[in-house]
Parts: sequence; C-alpha cells; structure tokens
Amino acid sequence: MSLTTEERQVYRRHLQLPEIGEAGQLRLKAARVLVVGAGGLGCPVLQYLAAAGVGTLGIVDADTVDRSNLQRQILYGPADLGQPKAATAAKAVRRINPLVKTEVHPCRVTLGNVRELVSQYDVVVDGSDNFPTRYLLNDACVLLGKPLISGAIYKFEGQVSVFNYDGGPTYRCLFPQPPTAAEAPNCDATGVLGVLPGLVGTAQATETLKVLLGIGEILSGRLWLFDALTFQTRTLKFARRPEQAALHLGTAPTTDYAELCGTNVQSITVAELHQRLDSNQPPFLLDVREPHEFAAGHLPGATSLPLSVLEKGVATLPKQHPVVVYCHSGRRSTQAVERLQAEFGLINLLNLEGGMVAWEDAA
Repeated sequence: MSLTTEERQVYRRHLQLPEIGEAGQLRLKAARVLVVGAGGLGCPVLQYLAAAGVGTLGIVDADTVDRSNLQRQILYGPADLGQPKAATAAKAVRRINPLVKTEVHPCRVTLGNVRELVSQYDVVVDGSDNFPTRYLLNDACVLLGKPLISGAIYKFEGQVSVFNYDGGPTYRCLFPQPPTAAEAPNCDATGVLGVLPGLVGTAQATETLKVLLGIGEILSGRLWLFDALTFQTRTLKFARRPEQAALHLGTAPTTDYAELCGTNVQSITVAELHQRLDSNQPPFLLDVREPHEFAAGHLPGATSLPLSVLEKGVATLPKQHPVVVYCHSGRRSTQAVERLQAEFGLINLLNLEGGMVAWEDAA
C-alpha cells in the first residue's frame, strides 16, 4: 500500500512531521476506528479523524437528529432534523474527506452485538452518554484486546482517558462500580455548554491518533480533567487493578449493563397517546424528569415523579389503569419503566416514544 498523489497533497502537513511521515500516514490509512455515538463527542471525533486520514470509520448511533442537538453536534444542521445520525454523520464525513471510508451501524450497542462490532476495528472511541454502554464497551475491548478512548462531559466539565492500552488499566480499574441512577450525571436533564464536547472530543481524537501512530505519551493510567469555567486542567494517575482488569464479557456482572441486554418495554407514540387522551378512560401520565423541567412545561394533567426518587412515589401509581411514562426524549422514561417492572412488578406501563420532544414536534 502506498499514498496516492492526491493523498500526499491532502496530508502534506502530516508528512512534514518526522513523528508521522509517510509511514505514519500509511498506518492511519490502514486503520479502522469504531466511534460509538455520533453526538456531542462523536461529531468532533469523526470530523478530525476523517480529516487526518483514518482509512475506515465505523459509526454507531441509533438516534435521529433533534433540534436540541444543533447547539453542540456540529456535523448537523436544520436540514438534517429527523434524519438518522449515523448515516447523516457518515455523509458529513465523506464531505470532509472523500478519501475516507465509512461504515454505518444504525443501532444501539447491546450485549448481543457488541462483540461483533468491536472485533471489526483496531480502536474503539466511546462517545456514548450513559454508564451501561461504557461498561459494555470496556468489557468487550478487554476481551478482544482493543484500546478504548473514553470521553465524558457534564455541564462545564469534561474528562478523557485511554483504557486497555498495552496492558494498562481498564475502565473498571478507575470505576469499579457503576453509579446508581440517582448518582449518574445526565446531560439530558442538566444541560451542557455547547463548546465543551468539541474540546473533549478533539482530545479524544488526539489520543486516537497517538495510539494509531504509536507516538507521544498516551493517556493510559491517567485521567485528564477539564473545567471550562476556570479553564483549568488536571491529570490524575490511577493504577491497574488486576481483579478489575480481569473482568470482561462473560466474567463481568451483566447487571452493569442490564438495560442494554434487551428488555420488554412497551411503547406508545404521540399520535396514539392523543387518541387515548381523547377517550373515556385517559391514561395516567407520569413525568420522570426533574422538577425544574416539569415546571417549564409538561403534559396536561401529568404527575411529577423524578427518576432520581422514583421508588419513593411508587405507592401513588395506579396498579391496573394504564400509565404512560415520559421524559425529555424517552431515555429516562425507558429506565423508569424497566425499574418499575423489574423491582415492583408493574405491568401497566407504556413508554412515550420521543418524550416531550416528540410531543412538542407534533403540536
């Protein structure tokens, strides 16, 4: 394999760097990188890996473009609303660099598909926004021996680290136990500074290129922390913990990603809900968003019971009458339905597809 004349022109600034040169650019051309999540973090990751000439980019995302994404997900615009993110991101990547190949995976990462997905690529970049996916990706990468470039954001803060690199610590070495639903940060509920994913995602892209090229000091065993309000950074060191590093798919507790293993959550569309609300027996409406979200606007007659304190209000819920559970976009309400079914045996629950976003779009 060699570089074409066009590739030499496009990547000339890389070729001028002794640390990369033609050999390094050929390594990038041959590389296959899986980017999980084409959202706030995935967009800058895909943008810069494509521009750098990474040969094949796999894009995993099951969502569609929502208006609230445009504040930070820079590969999309108003014309992309309602379009599948994975395919739309791939189109943007090809516009940035038609020399790069894209592979679209319009799905969620689950216990059933994670091994097949990860096995096809050299490096995995985690741009997901939930802990079950992070643990699942870690366990698959450990089993298959793939480096995992991890990033996370919350309000004005971000962090990046590289796990499972050259015998280094894994995600479980740093975070042995997943947080509870009440402890887990949720950007969907709290918001995030629009430029923050760009900063953190670019750092993830940087680490990905370093891993592929074998240059520099990789963020293995180190957690890079960034605070946008003060513009201060810290780097914390952490060690490999053999008992945690040994955990992978097949040995790790699947409860850490139970919601990704396929659950029986029945759903209802906005159109169907309108019909039921107009009937003689309208359903009970349960809003599991935070109080400030409920105060800003909610479905008529809905009852507020935030996901973070769900258990405290279970006794107030109807046991036979249909209950429609909703949140901002459908993610938290899915979690609420799963917990109410599994822990309290409720069988009268319906999850509103798309949540308040879908309700408002249909208005």
